[in-house]
Amino acid sequence: MIILTLDTKKCMSSLLLSEAFDQFSFIEGEITTFGKFTMDGYLQKDFFEEPPRQTYALWRDLRPYCFSLIKGKRTPLGFRFIFSLSGEDILALLEEHSLDFTPQEIQGLFLNFRFDGTRLTCTTGVSVSKFTLDKSLEQTWDKWAQTFFAGLHIPFESEL
Repeated sequence: MIILTLDTKKCMSSLLLSEAFDQFSFIEGEITTFGKFTMDGYLQKDFFEEPPRQTYALWRDLRPYCFSLIKGKRTPLGFRFIFSLSGEDILALLEEHSLDFTPQEIQGLFLNFRFDGTRLTCTTGVSVSKFTLDKSLEQTWDKWAQTFFAGLHIPFESEL
């Protein structure tokens, strides 16, 4: 786990105005402006004529709604979003780095965004279904996140 302090303007542009994060699963979020808006990304399978394969909505499906809540003359009082790498991308990460985990053992590779009204941070997180002292997945995910933000030209400082 690492905490990255991100350039707010550049990150928000990537989050809300580009497709950079669209393939991430949206786990949950909260936006506080004139009210507090809470979102759960868990898909209600009964809503769909043909049930989706994934458990959570993708960010691309919620991004327009979040943008409509955030845009305006005033900065939000705060927000938090929890993203997870999608299943296919988890498999690709495991294969690319020859990690000794199966996709079924990984409950999530998370990016936890938090904006407190002045500062935007992203905390990485890993959840696995088995007990392990092996930190290779966590270390790989932390490096992946830093490379991802650097590739998007989003400046950051690491706190851990």
